Amino acid sequence: MVQTIFTIYNSCLFMQKTLANVKENPHAAIFLYDSESKKCVQVKGKIDVKASGDEYERMKKMVHEKKPGLPAKSLLIMKITEVFECMPGATARKKIL
Repeated sequence: MVQTIFTIYNSCLFMQKTLANVKENPHAAIFLYDSESKKCVQVKGKIDVKASGDEYERMKKMVHEKKPGLPAKSLLIMKITEVFECMPGATARKKIL
């Protein structure tokens, strides 16, 4: 079993193509850059799509509190399982977590 390092939640408001892509291939990688420290990492994981349940309902409530009328169609939950160094140099692509 793969250990989840942390989780990213994203509400799917208008992302029809993204949602279709995630349903076809639920694996993703995200590049994160901190402009202050000038450092970056790449996180990889699997995305689950939720259109019902407690997590989905919490997201939908938060979205509607901020902006009533937005569709809040589904919730994308990315469970991060790997983190890699992405700065140039000798440690590039080194697995951090």
